[in-house]
Amino acid sequence: MVGAGVLSLPYAMAYLGWGPGTVVMIVSWCITLNTMWQMIQLHECVPGTRFDRYYDLGKYAFGPRLGPWVVLPQQLIVQVGCDIVYMVTGGNCLKKFMEIACTNCVRLRQTYWIIIFGSTHFFLSQLPNFNSVSGVSLAAAVMSLSYSAIAWVGCLNKGQVENVNYGYKHTSSMDFIFRVFNALGQISFAYAGHAVALEIQATIPSTPEKPSKIAMWKGALCAYFVNAICYFPVAFIGYWAFGQDVDDNVLVGLQRPAWLIASANLMVVIHVIGSYQVYAMPIFDLLERLLTKRLNFPPGIAIRLITRTIYVAFTLFIGVTFPFFGDLLGFFGGFGFAPTSFFLPSIIWLIIKKPKRFSISWLINWSCIIIGLFIMLASTIGGLRNIIMDSSSYSFYS
Repeated sequence: MVGAGVLSLPYAMAYLGWGPGTVVMIVSWCITLNTMWQMIQLHECVPGTRFDRYYDLGKYAFGPRLGPWVVLPQQLIVQVGCDIVYMVTGGNCLKKFMEIACTNCVRLRQTYWIIIFGSTHFFLSQLPNFNSVSGVSLAAAVMSLSYSAIAWVGCLNKGQVENVNYGYKHTSSMDFIFRVFNALGQISFAYAGHAVALEIQATIPSTPEKPSKIAMWKGALCAYFVNAICYFPVAFIGYWAFGQDVDDNVLVGLQRPAWLIASANLMVVIHVIGSYQVYAMPIFDLLERLLTKRLNFPPGIAIRLITRTIYVAFTLFIGVTFPFFGDLLGFFGGFGFAPTSFFLPSIIWLIIKKPKRFSISWLINWSCIIIGLFIMLASTIGGLRNIIMDSSSYSFYS
């Protein structure tokens, strides 16, 4: 659950301000916890059937023809979007680590660092399945907790910058509106676990006496508790320390102690290495099943090598071409994460469970749908516009 998006939360606060920013953070946490609970309950909502993939649940809710078209594109956007952002994040933090750790070394372009980081995934992507990346995933989880703590403790130790200003960032009225929209997407990007929740729950044994939803819900509650103690301190203390001058990656603004900030950047690199594989694994599974069942390719090492190498190369190319961390978070947060995390589970719940009209369940789900739709539209527009604006003044591959 705790992803590299946590590092951009103070930046989102700089556009939203103390009041609206705090409300959006809390409301997002509550809504996505509710929709996570819904997905866990829906995993075995039909006796004797386990919906092991998000689009399997979508097919049951929306029908075999419409379901895949509703769910699968959104899930793919989330997973591919995460992997693209993780390419950029890994390269940036590797660059920052080397600049702090080796001040006399030759400075390489950001492009090269992203490529160096991406090259590790050509090898790790050949791990066969979810269980085989459990060790990498565990290391990533420990690292995410560690660098989040370093981020807010570092900000607390640094204190407020001179003449700190909590006013909204200086920009034109029109640009400010789009940046606010993008900030909503950055916050929604932080809640990304729904896209792979059912795939993870599918790995948990389930019996009538001890269904998988019990263990999965305990795990989700633990994840959300850790999520809260990482996200809220980083967002609030980071904004408190830097005000409107905070960077889109809060670690960039921290310089001392050098060894600790270097360690935090290295932790981010280790974390996104593991997280990349977690989000990529369902896509590998989908591509390989598509090629073997639909196009009759023989299963085996050859198809795994080709499909996974092409996918890693694709995400690496996009990451190198558009290395705008904050803008990418906002765009993918709105375009993919808002539907899968904020309102698609509520729509499916209304279709399958059919709660009584104007009951508490009905009202909560419709509230999630309305809020999620607004975040999706606003942050997608804001993120895309900001990518276009930043691209106009950016020297590609520099």
